[in-house]
Amino acid sequence: MTTAPAHRQPWRLGPRGQWWFDIALATALVTPAALTPLTDPGWTGLVISLAQLVPLYWRRHHPVAVFAVVALASAAQAALIDTPMWSQVAFPLAVYSVARYASAAWGLAAVGVGLCGAVVAAIRWVLGFGGNLEPDPVIAYVVTIATIVVTAWALGALARTRRAYVDALVERGERIEREAAQQVALAASDERARIAREMHDVVAHGLSTIVVQADGARYAARRDPAVAADTLATISATGREALQEMRRMLGLLRTGDSADLLPQPGLADLAGLVVGTSVDATLPDPATSVPDGIGLTAYRIVQEALTNVRKHAGPDVRVRVDVTVDDEVTVLVEDDGRGAAAPDDGHGLGLLGMRERVTAHGGDLEAGPRPGGGFRVRARLPR
Repeated sequence: MTTAPAHRQPWRLGPRGQWWFDIALATALVTPAALTPLTDPGWTGLVISLAQLVPLYWRRHHPVAVFAVVALASAAQAALIDTPMWSQVAFPLAVYSVARYASAAWGLAAVGVGLCGAVVAAIRWVLGFGGNLEPDPVIAYVVTIATIVVTAWALGALARTRRAYVDALVERGERIEREAAQQVALAASDERARIAREMHDVVAHGLSTIVVQADGARYAARRDPAVAADTLATISATGREALQEMRRMLGLLRTGDSADLLPQPGLADLAGLVVGTSVDATLPDPATSVPDGIGLTAYRIVQEALTNVRKHAGPDVRVRVDVTVDDEVTVLVEDDGRGAAAPDDGHGLGLLGMRERVTAHGGDLEAGPRPGGGFRVRARLPR
């Protein structure tokens, strides 16, 4: 029996739908067989008809066993009844079920039994209808029955092959999705570990020096204030050097460029991002004071959101940028384009990078399609 993939396609029946379909099909075939006692086969024909049709209720879950019962009942019909009956429709359905839900070997065995049965049935029917056992009528019956059997087997084998192919594609897609997610997680983890190592190497030495110098200045201030002043100057220089090295290191991690870095951007630099006739911007006063980290985060959110608009929103897009500063800094960037956003790449960029930046400051980020089309990014950063 073929198992369903993890993500069922909408055009496939689920387990409950398959169950109801099998019941409806078997019931529709069994119902006309109730009239068999009124025909020439009589009550013997009714028993044989039920033996052929009733197993179809279980054809999906036990295809080989169902085919064996139907084949034996069909052999009993050939031995006891010399005319065709309605219930013989069960045989091609049983062949189809074996080819569809069992292995290819069982499918070939079923079609082989069906071809042999075609010869027996043809001879039995020719004699039953009072005809002479001549080649022409026998061949006609054999070809007709064999065509039905082979067609049922071919349809079942084709459906089984197609199902296996689709399941393989679905499994491959899920595997690729899992691998991509793992790669993103590993890349993000490697980036964080790298930043942690670099931060330790750059900052730890400077902070250790500052602590030692501060302890020395505290004791020296009692005896010689001049020594304390020199020590404080050393602390200041060491702190500036450590800060400069940290900024340079972070710049290398982000860009790989060893050139001297400009000061980190903030709210005052937003105007340079929104230059363009298709951007409707509402920005705070450049002189507005917010913590450097908050200003940098707001700048990066606007920068990344506008980058996503240029890459994915399509042509002739109108963009609205609204940055307000009150008890908190709110950032809104929305467009009326196709509504696609850049995927996370695991290196602090894209939506993942924006969300991590906002979360680090105790804020929250909302990103997704907006009503009426387009994409919206909204961030809240407590001051």
